[in-house]
Amino acid sequence: MGALALSLRGTRRDLRAADVRALFIALALAVAASTMIGFFLDRMERGLERQAGQLLGGDLVLEQARPFEDALRQILQEAGLTLSEQVGMVSMASHEEAFQPASLKVVDDNYPLYGEVHVDRGAGVERLARGPAPGEAWLAPRLAQLLEVELGDRVQVGRTHLQVTALVEREPDQSGGFANFNPRLMMHQADIEASGLVQPGSRVEFSLLAQGVPSAVDAVLPRLRGLTADGVEVRDVRRDRPQLGNALSRAEQYLSLAGLAAVLLAGVAVAMATRRYVERHLDTAALLRCFGATQRQLTQLFALQLLWLGLAASVVGALLGLVGQAGLLWLLTAFLPMELPPPGPLPLLLGVLTALAVLVGFAGPTLMRLKRVSALKVLRRELDPLPASAWLVVGVASLVFGGLLWLYSGDPQLAFGLLVGGLVMLVLLWGLGWLLLSLVLRLVAQMPSAGGGKRQALRLGARQLARRRSASLGQLLAFSVTFAAMAMIALVRGDLLSTWQDQLPEDTPNYFAINIQPGERDAFIDTLDDAVDERTTLYPMVRGRITAINDQAPRDAVPADARGDGSLRRELNLTWRETLPVGNRLVAGQWFDRSPTLAEGRVPISIEDGLAERLGLGLGDSMSFTIGGEVIVGEITSLRDLDWDSFRPNFFVIFPPDVLESFSHSYITAFHLDRERDDISRALVSEFPGVSLLNVEAILGQVRDLLTQVTRAVEFVLGFVLLAGVSVLYAALTASRPTRAHESGLLRVFGAGDRLISRVQGAEFAILGFASGLMGALLAELAAAGIYLAWFDLAPRIHWGLWLALPLGGALVIGVIGHALSRSVRRQTPMESLGLLGEA
Repeated sequence: MGALALSLRGTRRDLRAADVRALFIALALAVAASTMIGFFLDRMERGLERQAGQLLGGDLVLEQARPFEDALRQILQEAGLTLSEQVGMVSMASHEEAFQPASLKVVDDNYPLYGEVHVDRGAGVERLARGPAPGEAWLAPRLAQLLEVELGDRVQVGRTHLQVTALVEREPDQSGGFANFNPRLMMHQADIEASGLVQPGSRVEFSLLAQGVPSAVDAVLPRLRGLTADGVEVRDVRRDRPQLGNALSRAEQYLSLAGLAAVLLAGVAVAMATRRYVERHLDTAALLRCFGATQRQLTQLFALQLLWLGLAASVVGALLGLVGQAGLLWLLTAFLPMELPPPGPLPLLLGVLTALAVLVGFAGPTLMRLKRVSALKVLRRELDPLPASAWLVVGVASLVFGGLLWLYSGDPQLAFGLLVGGLVMLVLLWGLGWLLLSLVLRLVAQMPSAGGGKRQALRLGARQLARRRSASLGQLLAFSVTFAAMAMIALVRGDLLSTWQDQLPEDTPNYFAINIQPGERDAFIDTLDDAVDERTTLYPMVRGRITAINDQAPRDAVPADARGDGSLRRELNLTWRETLPVGNRLVAGQWFDRSPTLAEGRVPISIEDGLAERLGLGLGDSMSFTIGGEVIVGEITSLRDLDWDSFRPNFFVIFPPDVLESFSHSYITAFHLDRERDDISRALVSEFPGVSLLNVEAILGQVRDLLTQVTRAVEFVLGFVLLAGVSVLYAALTASRPTRAHESGLLRVFGAGDRLISRVQGAEFAILGFASGLMGALLAELAAAGIYLAWFDLAPRIHWGLWLALPLGGALVIGVIGHALSRSVRRQTPMESLGLLGEA
């Protein structure tokens, strides 16, 4: 109890010291920045996930090949979710003598859960928050044209007749895939029984969509994961809409990286302030040793003092972070038109845990110096204990930061790679910093002694840096890491935004032409090429179903959580290619050679790596496809990474030539058509009525809207990291204030005036900032390149502007902040300045 009381009294007394106040402020600001980012990211990520999920039609979307049981509906309703059911199938629609296969979408009274249906009921396009009423049918314009029906006519679907009351221009949950190429017919659930279309053995897709608050969805998800073994697919926006999924994944990775940068900056400030804290307490420790304190008691006392300081700073910082994120979201209300879930407790706990971990890792080894102090130091001032080994400090701090890196990124390989790379760079930077200081000494020695006041100030400032070589080197490395962290976040932000902008240029394909028959292929392409500037490659396409994997039933051969995967329940679009398609990249295996067959009658196939990962497949595994009543057995010889962001035709499975040509097939291509060129689409439909034109402009707009919101989030988080970096610079310079005050007092004793001291300090800070910016640029480039390759899947590049902006910016920032913080020191008398060196 005595140790607790003594540590509390010591902590209260230490708050009057500049370095302890700086440590407290730095830690509180770092915790505030990290928790504010954590709260903001937590809510933003969950909100973006929710909005992205709504693009599928609901917060939760379940699919299976049979009707859902009442028990499942009851579970979802008891959780507070609103349900909407859909039935999808392909059936023949007819009007008088015209017949056409149609993609039926059967909806209930709750449809749509999100968004509105754009329809034309004869008075222009309008938006309705409902589906067709019983007895009504809403048709896609192309289906109405094929059937030659107008509003008010009746069409036959199965055994029932429905009145056409609207033409569907856009659906809020329009699918981005090509599972079904037939034009849409939307009808009410009440008419499905009379149609007689749902019979045992029918190919019907039942969907259950749910809407509710995030907490309700999170509560039922664990219970639903077990249903995948029974053939239920829980749809995921990352897989169903890969364009959105890629944007979300990269945004989450960037935001997590921003949190790690704030943590690193906190560690830098804590390490610098703790060194000054220990130096001030050497005399106190020596006195306590005179009074009989043991090394264990000293360690316990000062550890408790830092613990109280850390807890207090964590609480203050966490509260500031909570208030800050609320203020941020209030400011962003106009820019983020979506309902964000309430903040959770995890960021608060992580903020406090991070603060304590940073204290232990970055302050612990330095604190051990106090327990080695000798009682004789009271009489002999030169008996200071040796400082903690720099490698010990770096080693412990690296282990702690590596653990935090693992915690924040969730990727142990990335954490290990960045940690090892960072340590290697630290060694290189240490040597480079030593060379820079030596170069400063040499330049100073070569400068003429005569000269103006600025040259004299520059020479004196450089000499002060060189005189305190070890301390200056530590500050140089600290500022370098700080600049590198801020620059890396800015670089990644800029490259991410550039990637997203390049991902969806103005000429991104917004139309897909499908069902192009071989006999009309050449005529259609000639007509299309005359109307548009650019189109994608024309791909042949065959429909096939997976009927066996490694000679087993598909559901028995894949992992339990993949048994409800849509690829096992639907026909896949297959194609053949002699060369690797544009936007595809081989990640394993080899592309096809001239021989299309392997042993045992198998043919080589190439599949998408994401599908292979979900189904647990690899090179050498076999897949059997049923196509037109025949079975083709393929052996996986290569895995491909696809560019889903391009809105170009992509295929999960590709065969070599001379395998699928004998089966009935059609062709697909994609092209861009401006909105004012609708006459071209109408002309194509009129001239080629069998070709389906799928307008994905709505999906494209949804992706652009989401990327805009993610971009704003990234920009604001960048601002927080920069603010945290400036705060750390302020704390680090404040912690070194007593030493600089002592030097200023000595200069005054030898006759230096205010102007000269001001110039000397400005020159010292500017030189330090320039060198730190130069090393920070090198570190930022290397770290960004490693992160691009290992985490973001982006191509690294050299940022030439950084090598100019960061050294000059470092000289300006450090020079201005350091000079401003030294203003009060310059106004002190020599006695006051010299007394700061030993303040307690």
